[in-house]
Amino acid sequence: MAVTVPTSGPISGSGSGSGPVQGVTDFLGSRPPFDAVGAENLARVVAVTETEVSPRGKTIFPQGAGPVKDLRMVRTGSVEVVHDGRVLDLLGPGELFGQASMISGLPTGFEARAAEDTVCYRIPADVVQPLLARPDVLHFVVRSIVSRRAPATSPPGPADLGQRPVATLIRTPPLLCPASEPIRAAAQRMTAQGASAVLVRAGGRLGIVTDRDFRSRVVAAGVSPDAPVSAVMTEPAYTVTGDRLAGEVLLDMLERNVHHVPVLSAAGQVLGVVDDGDLMSAQGRQPFLLRRAIALAASPAELAAAAAGLDPMIVALRDAQVAAEQAAAMRSVVLDALTRRLVELAIAAEGDPPAPFTWFVLGSLARRETVPSSDVESALAWQDADVPDGEVSEAMARVAHMVEDGLRACGLRPDSHGASAANPLFARSVTSWRAAARRLSDDPTQQQALIFVSLITDSRAVWDSGRPGTPAAEALWAARGQLDQSDLRRLLAQFALSFRPPTGFWRDFVVEHSGEHRGQLDLKHGGLIPIVDLARWAGMGAGVTCASTRERLRAAEAAGTLEGPDASTLLEAFGFIFSLRLDHQVEQVRRGEAPDDFIDPKQLNPLARSYLREAFRAVASVQAGLAAELSLGVRWG
Repeated sequence: MAVTVPTSGPISGSGSGSGPVQGVTDFLGSRPPFDAVGAENLARVVAVTETEVSPRGKTIFPQGAGPVKDLRMVRTGSVEVVHDGRVLDLLGPGELFGQASMISGLPTGFEARAAEDTVCYRIPADVVQPLLARPDVLHFVVRSIVSRRAPATSPPGPADLGQRPVATLIRTPPLLCPASEPIRAAAQRMTAQGASAVLVRAGGRLGIVTDRDFRSRVVAAGVSPDAPVSAVMTEPAYTVTGDRLAGEVLLDMLERNVHHVPVLSAAGQVLGVVDDGDLMSAQGRQPFLLRRAIALAASPAELAAAAAGLDPMIVALRDAQVAAEQAAAMRSVVLDALTRRLVELAIAAEGDPPAPFTWFVLGSLARRETVPSSDVESALAWQDADVPDGEVSEAMARVAHMVEDGLRACGLRPDSHGASAANPLFARSVTSWRAAARRLSDDPTQQQALIFVSLITDSRAVWDSGRPGTPAAEALWAARGQLDQSDLRRLLAQFALSFRPPTGFWRDFVVEHSGEHRGQLDLKHGGLIPIVDLARWAGMGAGVTCASTRERLRAAEAAGTLEGPDASTLLEAFGFIFSLRLDHQVEQVRRGEAPDDFIDPKQLNPLARSYLREAFRAVASVQAGLAAELSLGVRWG
């Protein structure tokens, strides 16, 4: 239940001086609309403000209740705005709610629910309402009410939603305005049409202003409502064509941290705007809420608290019938944001390093195929600087260790084999990376060569302190270019044959014979890794470096580096095994168990067991063909 206490503990009256009262004064006084009411009015508000503590999941007020008698502002934590079971927004520290019902005297139009353990400041209506009559304050409140809209219609059901063309999900015609239209007029048109975004024609380009922009760029920034709407638009707007699949668009939105995307016809005509609510159910919006909580985290401890939502998020996505590979991709995009925030916090603590650098993710995170059991692989590259390299490497090591410690605090494991930016082998200057590539090309049989090559062909930059396209940002790709491509592909082929699917002639599967996993199948090493490695080998031949396994297989088929039947076999096997693996781990998460990759084949239904056996055998057949083609001397059978 929610607990309400006076803001100043035992001193809840007029309350001047320092301590809790001063803390409330500083917090309210630095945020709109209370930053504009003057010291005397602010003191009157603070004197009656109470602190309300709500545990995660607690309903602060229900939809249809009221009218509410208090204005609330989030102090710590976050509050979900829920309409008919659909999460419309996530409010963070400094954001108000309850003002629409309080002013209108009508029941609440949404449910307010604590998304995590949350503290709110609660201000009685009889004290705050006179202030709301002031034009400057009323302007802020009206804008904040406009943003609390209910959807005009219910979104489509989640089943197969990700496979629908995004144009089919547009609910209303686009709202367009000229760049010179006043902000006030644009907001009034948005309100009248029930739209959450307005598109702006700016010459030959398209801009966008969303309801969130009105809060952050107009009210909070003190921009006049008579200013042209072009002053607060995002331009150019990120757009998609109507034939793009909804699942792909949703992933783009999550990666770019945008909630609205204009949809265009093939000829460039504006068809409408979709938002994340159009594309996902309430459960499916969890990645957006989690990504925002990560962005708001001001310390490693707050970031760890936000990261506690990772496992519930993956469960919610599967419950919302999001495809396994798409759910994994969304989890990976959130992990990108988490990693970036850890790097930013480490730099804030350590100071700017002596050279611009790039942080790379590797392996499954680079391919966007992470599941709850996945560890986090990383690497660093920095530009050569006019200071001793040892000094730079020491500074980078401090940053890397802080990030690694932060990952552990967030419940994520750095790579157990040492593929981590905290390991000097994976944290180098540009010159050192290139020298390592040359040594590998000169002696491709050196120890750890296969692992090293697989990592430098499976990397993706997620944070760069320099300019895009700097040597640091291109370091690993430059290292790739110095490798002899025939030697590189042969090494990748050998690596692709290192793990054999667990098939046998006298039983359905080869299972673990001892230890805690006796009688169980290893889906990762026995099923997925052989496909991932085959796709990496074939994709490299097609000129594809870092991409998902599915993208590599399709590119290899198109380029002819993998026969069509083999590509189809691997695509089908990958989809089935990946889905089986994720569902297994989701059930483990539900039960509070540590997720792993081991399943008991006897627990599968006969059809699934038969399908899995055939998938393993099909992958083994592709491996055998590759071994014979390249005369690698690997025996099969």
